[in-house]
Amino acid sequence: MTRLLLALLLAITAQAVELHPPPDIALAKVRRIYVDQLGGGAGSDQMRDMLIAAIQRSGLFTLTENPDRADASLRGSSEQKFFVDEHQTSDSIGIHASEGTGSDSRASFGAGSSSRQNLSTGISQNESSHSRENKQEAGASVRLVDSDGDVIWSTTQESSGAKFRTALADVADKVARRLAEETKAARAAQALSPSPPPPPPVSPSAK
Repeated sequence: MTRLLLALLLAITAQAVELHPPPDIALAKVRRIYVDQLGGGAGSDQMRDMLIAAIQRSGLFTLTENPDRADASLRGSSEQKFFVDEHQTSDSIGIHASEGTGSDSRASFGAGSSSRQNLSTGISQNESSHSRENKQEAGASVRLVDSDGDVIWSTTQESSGAKFRTALADVADKVARRLAEETKAARAAQALSPSPPPPPPVSPSAK
């Protein structure tokens, strides 16, 4: 009876792991991905295309347009904002110098002398600048959902643009890079973990 209960317990445990594997094991099994339409309005279609291209470049997955053939679907939303960044500066320099001397003397008999000297210097400079720079920001929050509707992976990424990439392209690259890194780690962990032993056979006497 003890062997029978142990065999049943092992079988139930193995079935539960197969139906609801931990997130890392579930992610390791994903080979084919469908990228669903993203919410968020303007720029979401472009973000979807960039995600497909970025994920495909990783070489870890096959991208499909048929959700029925996918191991998991990538869903979520993205946002793109444009704004103007204005800067205004003002510098002022002023220098002023003044010097003056004078003398005047007169005698009663009509003789007299007079001497005057005046010096004045002034420098004034005002400089102001105003700049306008068009900028953009983008963000995406996505999740990987398996065929049972369980979320097996998720991430949120933001960007103000990179040196040679727009904000949308940089966000897509960040999502794909994070997905690739965690998938590689999950597959490596799966390869190192030993396979669960098969349940022991039930002897006829235990029936």
